[in-house]
Amino acid sequence: MNPPSRILVYGVHGSGKSTLAHLLAQRLGLPWYPVDDLLWEPRWVEVPVAVQRSRIEAICRRERWILDGAYHGWRDVPLARADLVIGLDYPRGLSFKWLWRRTMRRLSTGEIICNGNRESLGSVLSWDSVLRWHLTEYGKERRRMRAWHQDRSGPPVLLFDTPQALERWLAGLPR
Repeated sequence: MNPPSRILVYGVHGSGKSTLAHLLAQRLGLPWYPVDDLLWEPRWVEVPVAVQRSRIEAICRRERWILDGAYHGWRDVPLARADLVIGLDYPRGLSFKWLWRRTMRRLSTGEIICNGNRESLGSVLSWDSVLRWHLTEYGKERRRMRAWHQDRSGPPVLLFDTPQALERWLAGLPR
């Protein structure tokens, strides 16, 4: 079996999508396109969904890619082209803990993230907070991943419910 050349990493906020995508890019020699860089302009200005879709379509027309997420308005695009979907289906407490730690680290260090943006106390406490997104979207994201896993008409979906299960799978990949 040939290794996949078009991979969608999917999961709830804070589950480790970007970390895994970066690792897979290094291990498999595939280009990784961080989705947040395609969705957010400086000062947290969201790119219009039609432009997001156009950007994702351009990437997905390529023969080799890794995306670390798929959102409303264009989720169908990578699903139609992916060789493999990796679903990070971790328990809520674990992914929320990771998200909380990451958010607090970014707040304290001023770490620059997508396109020069930074977490701020205002963004963390806002209605659009990534922490709130996790709490409100967690169930929907898990149901979506599980439905994809059951749907044999789409790309194969590997669901990992623990970091240890993911590590065992990663151990079998080429270095």
